[in-house]
Amino acid sequence: MATSWTPDQPIVQCVDVRKSFGALEVLKGISLSVRKGEVICIIGPSGSGKSTLIRCINALQPISSGSIQIEGIEVSDPRLDKLALRRKVGMVFQQYNLFPHKTALQNVMMAPIHVLGQKRAEVEARARALLAKVRLAGKEDTYPGELSGGQQQRVAIARSLAMRPDIMLFDEVTAALDPETVKEVLVTIRELAEDGMTCILVTHEMNFAREVADHVYFTDRGVIVEHGPPATLFTAAKDERTQQFLSQVL
Repeated sequence: MATSWTPDQPIVQCVDVRKSFGALEVLKGISLSVRKGEVICIIGPSGSGKSTLIRCINALQPISSGSIQIEGIEVSDPRLDKLALRRKVGMVFQQYNLFPHKTALQNVMMAPIHVLGQKRAEVEARARALLAKVRLAGKEDTYPGELSGGQQQRVAIARSLAMRPDIMLFDEVTAALDPETVKEVLVTIRELAEDGMTCILVTHEMNFAREVADHVYFTDRGVIVEHGPPATLFTAAKDERTQQFLSQVL
């Protein structure tokens, strides 16, 4: 199930990943690699397979063929311990998925206590520190319904970080937010990246991708059309489809 993985190898390795829903092939042979501490942004039009890909990376969707390895663990292995994978890979979705009847602090504490069985006092101290890290100190006893969308999304980020993952996946995390709250979430993600967290982001925030990404992948119709450092991709894209897309969104 696992190979001998060392930190000088890619922390995420996708090779010829294909995914079909019935007769519809959504991913058509995706290959990419991410090294520890890298920030990868995946951009492209709606329906290009971006969200499906990162859901496959986190084993939320089974792949049809190919290989996805996280720190040498084959994600498609039927013997995969999904709890072990969840400890390595955190994910934040477009929808916050917070428990409305739990406070911000309780939302952050739940998984380490109930899933990992960690001691409440230790988890609470970590949860308070994480809420401070995402600039929500003072909101520990606030319920999700009393928070803005941007604040709820930052609670969701703190909740994922509470599991101490090695990799964070972000799936269009600003898409449901009001424009004035987008920035506070992007600042939080930028700080994570600066702290050395390995991040894979599906995003339509092009300026953000240009600023934070080490590498940008442009996908369309289930394939990677073009990829490269943001300075190259955004200013000197070679493929006509990439150029067309960027001309519409930049």
